[in-house]
Amino acid sequence: MSDVARLARVSAMTVSRALRAPDTVSEETRERIRDAIEKTGYIPNRLAGNLSSRHSDVIGLIVPSLRNSLFAETIQAIADNLGKAGFHVLIAESGHSLEVEEKLVLAFLSQQVSGIILHNTAHTPRIRGILTKADIPVIETGDLTRDPIDIVVSYSNFEAAKAMTHHLHRRGYRRIAFVSLATETNDRMRQRRSGYLAALEELDLKPDRQLILETPEGLSGGRDALVRLLDLKKRPDAVFCSGDVLAVGAALECQRRNLRLPEDIAIASFDDLDILDHLVPRITALRLPRREIGMFSANILLQRILKLGGGVIAKDLGFDIIQREST
Repeated sequence: MSDVARLARVSAMTVSRALRAPDTVSEETRERIRDAIEKTGYIPNRLAGNLSSRHSDVIGLIVPSLRNSLFAETIQAIADNLGKAGFHVLIAESGHSLEVEEKLVLAFLSQQVSGIILHNTAHTPRIRGILTKADIPVIETGDLTRDPIDIVVSYSNFEAAKAMTHHLHRRGYRRIAFVSLATETNDRMRQRRSGYLAALEELDLKPDRQLILETPEGLSGGRDALVRLLDLKKRPDAVFCSGDVLAVGAALECQRRNLRLPEDIAIASFDDLDILDHLVPRITALRLPRREIGMFSANILLQRILKLGGGVIAKDLGFDIIQREST
């Protein structure tokens, strides 16, 4: 800053004022300071400024995986809407680990972020306690929860899975298999499985544990799950996959085996990525409001930061069932 001040022929205090409150400095002076900054390559120490203002212009966002394209629409909507208001989004990956999430939250808080968005509703007791007392807005987006830390913006994984299972039953299917990722470290998968089981109970269908599978992520996970189901003595007549990539893997395996959808077996999915509408046949899916979740999260975050609202907020953005040829 001293170098900038010397080149601009002003005091270091004037440089500081020009950066923090430009309207307090004349346009001619601001222009000289901008030129000096460009020549010196000076980068303002925002952390030092954050210590005095308590918070920064940065929002922390933690997602379970950076490899999963399902989060892209939500992330983009959050970044676009916050960017218009002058905020920057820092993205981190928890890897479905509550312990990693705890470390990331603490790192964000140490950087004086103005808000935190978590694609998760399960947390360690320590981090839940810290965030409850934090003087910043906290948004959870992974699922609806009855006990949010502060704000929850999502849809119900439980209700969505239950609705799709009922939909498949109305289409005439009775042996409905459910394929998901590992549920031990993924609360959303557990909720989807619970919704599926609740629907079976309401439909008076006895659950068959052979039809409830967990599989690794990726196309190979969907393929392998379908192979296991086809090897059963009593095959399912429909397979409900808890994610689109699993459904695509299962559908491709059906093509390899010359199995017809839905005549030989039906496939339904959860998420509705664009690819499902381009497969032959197209795949029935639950369509989730991922872009809307990002937009609403950003808007309510800004309202909180600007002190325009308060109190716990729970926003259910719902879901739609998109019926296609696969069922």
